[in-house]
Amino acid sequence: MSSPLSRDVVLSRSAYLTREELLKRRLQHLRKLSRCYRDHYWALMENLKIQYRNYYWKFGISPSKQNGNQQLADAQVVVNPIFDNIESPPADNVHVDNNFSSNFKNNQHCLFVGCKFKAMALTRFCHLHILSDSKQKLYKACTYVIKSAHAGPITCGKPILRSAIPSLCTVHFQKTQKHVNRALKKASLNVSSSSKLAPMFHVIVAEYVHQIQAKRRAASWGISSKATIKEECAT
Repeated sequence: MSSPLSRDVVLSRSAYLTREELLKRRLQHLRKLSRCYRDHYWALMENLKIQYRNYYWKFGISPSKQNGNQQLADAQVVVNPIFDNIESPPADNVHVDNNFSSNFKNNQHCLFVGCKFKAMALTRFCHLHILSDSKQKLYKACTYVIKSAHAGPITCGKPILRSAIPSLCTVHFQKTQKHVNRALKKASLNVSSSSKLAPMFHVIVAEYVHQIQAKRRAASWGISSKATIKEECAT
């Protein structure tokens, strides 16, 4: 039996093709192209992880280097990202040495109260407090609900990339995956098995709804049983 590659070579030399042969050849080329794009995409994603990790360590969580000039360390400095320079606020008692301006620009402290980490590039906040910068457009907050309150649900709020889908940090994304796997196992769906097809989205939603309804029924049953016990004790 001839392989698809050999058949494609034979068909490429044909002057005329039937509709079925044409569709099969186009489908084979489409699959090749999709595999190429998929490999290229994941290679770029791995490179992005490495670059982001280096950037995060260099500008986000690495310890600040103390500058020898104490006046420069205590001075309030404003970074202008448009002109890429440093401007000191007008004050008579503040003196900034221009020889150390470039070093301080890369080692300035985060402006968040009590934070001693180094600020990221083109901003005055570190990675942990980057959401305090109203002008930044690269990060968003993790939307995982930690607990509920009267004022509303309390979310995680850790900074993550705005392109991340779903909007969860690494810890809560793994936690959500565990919850989904547990729900699928209760629905007799083994995700790790390659012999079974991946469950449809409506199956996952239905299982989540089933678990929520079961918890509500259990909670209401517990409240009613406690009320019955109290009535019996009162009589």
